[in-house]
Amino acid sequence: MKQIIAFAGSNSKNSINKQLAIYTAHLVNHVNVTVLDLNDFDLPIYSKELESEKGIPENAYKFFDFIKSSDGIILSLAENNGAYSAVFKNLFDWMSRIESKTFQGKPMLLMATSPGARGGTSVLAIANDRFPRHDANIVDLFSLPSFDANFSEGKIVNNELNSELKSKVEQFNNAL
Repeated sequence: MKQIIAFAGSNSKNSINKQLAIYTAHLVNHVNVTVLDLNDFDLPIYSKELESEKGIPENAYKFFDFIKSSDGIILSLAENNGAYSAVFKNLFDWMSRIESKTFQGKPMLLMATSPGARGGTSVLAIANDRFPRHDANIVDLFSLPSFDANFSEGKIVNNELNSELKSKVEQFNNAL
């Protein structure tokens, strides 16, 4: 059976992006899902000096090992001031020092959500541009706008948006 990882680019304990990632992962057929939490991979702020003095932290290797051993990635990015959250960017920086092909060509469903009407589209645009340079195989993108109005009790309640996501999940499933 295929193994996928799902996580949010957030360290919020109540991350709406983690909720979306978990919901989405459970829509994928015939896979084992490992949900990762960035809080379990605490890392110092990246700097060349720190890397030179102490090397790459074990938690960066542990997270990268999850990517390497998976068959696919579901990632929902939090948007902070129009870009990645600091915790995700820091993890990404550390992992890119292990291997520049950070995402290992794994099929990826890249998503974002936010309380606002734009649904994290700015961070999706940044990631869609950047991630392929790190060997991301982005199968599709999904933005869930107005999280509080469109997501309740662990699922998307807007039928049109839910159908759109299910279509993208099917494409992701086919790419595994």
